[in-house]
Amino acid sequence: MRLVCISDTHGDHAGVTVPQGDVLVHAGDLTAHGTLDGYDAFLAWFGSQPHRHKLFVAGNHDTCLEHAPEEARQRAEAAGVVWLNDSGITIEGVGLWGSPITPRFHDWSFMRDPGEDIERHWRKIPSDTDVLVTHGPPFGVMDEVERANGTTENTGCPSLLRFVDQIRPQVHLFGHIHEGRGEVIRDGIRFLNVSTMNEHYRIQHQPVIVDIAQGQSDPLITEE
Repeated sequence: MRLVCISDTHGDHAGVTVPQGDVLVHAGDLTAHGTLDGYDAFLAWFGSQPHRHKLFVAGNHDTCLEHAPEEARQRAEAAGVVWLNDSGITIEGVGLWGSPITPRFHDWSFMRDPGEDIERHWRKIPSDTDVLVTHGPPFGVMDEVERANGTTENTGCPSLLRFVDQIRPQVHLFGHIHEGRGEVIRDGIRFLNVSTMNEHYRIQHQPVIVDIAQGQSDPLITEE
């Protein structure tokens, strides 16, 4: 099964050339400003793609989805796509789970405080998840942000890392930290930051292709 993975298009999705595949996955920040019009424009584009399955999680910019989740779900369903919102789907025996949640930073959407507030979301992830899709990274994995004083800060979620280490999905896909784009293999788990925009909020990167099968321990990952 071929996954085509993108993230952080921020309303500029029309600038992305999407290759063929079985499942198109967007790891959040669909919109630039979180408006309903921006969401509808994304759904029209996303739903028009030829992939048999189209899945997405929301991101911290996607405010309208947090404010009106039932309406957002209905609009996604009408567009023929699936919004993974602390929820999952099984496709050809491959279990996928998605969550929009990231650690608190200012007053963006889908953000939670450390401890129980955020961990209640991670506890929902099934133990047999093959592909985990979150908007944000786990702590220390392609999550570095350069601050104004020239230092770097790890911005990922420590508790998410603990849960991923316990669940051990084949692949963990995320975005959020544009400058963290890349791939890391850690203890047999493939982590991919699939951000499509760069740190200057310009479309720069091509979608990432992941070929995966049920029970396959080493999914093939390429980039086009």
